[in-house]
Amino acid sequence: MNPSVSVIRGLAVWAFAFFAGCASVELPQRVLELPRGENNPRNSEGDFVRLKDGRILFIYTHYTGADSGDHASAHLAMRESSDGGRSWSDRDVTVVEKEGRMNVMSVSLLRLRDGRIALFYLVKNSRSDCRPVVRISSDEARTWSAPVKCVPDVKCDYYVLNNARAVQLSCGRVILPVCRHSWNTAANGGKGDWDGKGVICTLVSDDGCATWRFGKDEFRTMSPSGKYRVTTQEPGIVELKDGQLMMWMRTAENMQYVCHSSDRGETWTKAVAWNLNSPNSPASVKRLSNGDLLAIWNDHGAHPQYKNPKVVAERYRRFLTWSNGQRTPLTLAVSKDEGRTWINRRDLEGDPEGWLCYIACLETERALLLGYCAKDNLSHSRITRVPLDWLYGPARDDDLGGYFRD
Repeated sequence: MNPSVSVIRGLAVWAFAFFAGCASVELPQRVLELPRGENNPRNSEGDFVRLKDGRILFIYTHYTGADSGDHASAHLAMRESSDGGRSWSDRDVTVVEKEGRMNVMSVSLLRLRDGRIALFYLVKNSRSDCRPVVRISSDEARTWSAPVKCVPDVKCDYYVLNNARAVQLSCGRVILPVCRHSWNTAANGGKGDWDGKGVICTLVSDDGCATWRFGKDEFRTMSPSGKYRVTTQEPGIVELKDGQLMMWMRTAENMQYVCHSSDRGETWTKAVAWNLNSPNSPASVKRLSNGDLLAIWNDHGAHPQYKNPKVVAERYRRFLTWSNGQRTPLTLAVSKDEGRTWINRRDLEGDPEGWLCYIACLETERALLLGYCAKDNLSHSRITRVPLDWLYGPARDDDLGGYFRD
């Protein structure tokens, strides 16, 4: 055989195998869009739960009326999927009516060890009364118990529990990481604390969500020099393999902060800067079934385009309310050393005007379902299915800057 023919055939076989291998890797897919509409100015953050019959529920905040602000009228609505999150029902089912004088919002769903499902959300009555409550379902989300307040009336204040934040520890304890803000209330010594700084604390239950109390520790965060107060808010918690808890927090320092607990969330180490660069935006961290940690956040640090003075100036001109930059890109990475380093970094969304935040994550068979706010003013909710092969496979040229860019 002519050597040149042999070489050509070899290259052809290699090329076929290469492109077939690329084609075999399933790619991310947007599977549900919940845009705003008439009498529905905003569809916001939510969370997932998988039922015993295989269906997946997504419960989110559905705003009504004309106002889309955080204090506007809203109730909790649900969509469901019967095929692993590839497609979703096309109509809402109302789960919780507007119980608070302002609204209900910020859903966390938790499958408890005893098989029941816990539904957490905020009941917002005023700027001095916003507290998490929990309802329990013993019949796979067909009915829910009456709400139980996680914060008693004597501690009434404005508490923020982000969506998808409730955690049950290996010991059985259920823990909620919250941030308390105050509008000149007795709970804060008569002094206002609504400038965004916040006080970090935890709520714990050791009896299956029947009763609640505060952890022993609460803290305000100071700069390394101790000269100024650092904004720390919207905390999250994950249990590490050695039994410690790790808490991360949104800040205005262009990065997430982190601290640890060795006593199941009662007390915490001093919060310090972490290795996730980000604007003033929340991050999410989840333990995957393979043991790795998954981080999902807005990574500003690795992208020169987000540091370009012209881009920054234009972004600031249009989005002056976000002094630390727009909440983009939406980045995923995994850690095999409990959050000390991150690998397999992938940008899922790269819209330079996106508001890509408040992430809920559910691991399904060989894929992740991500629910998040996606567009202007948190008005548009989206679910994207992300195959694990895309996350763990070889990096692609079109990953940098966002697999989705619009």
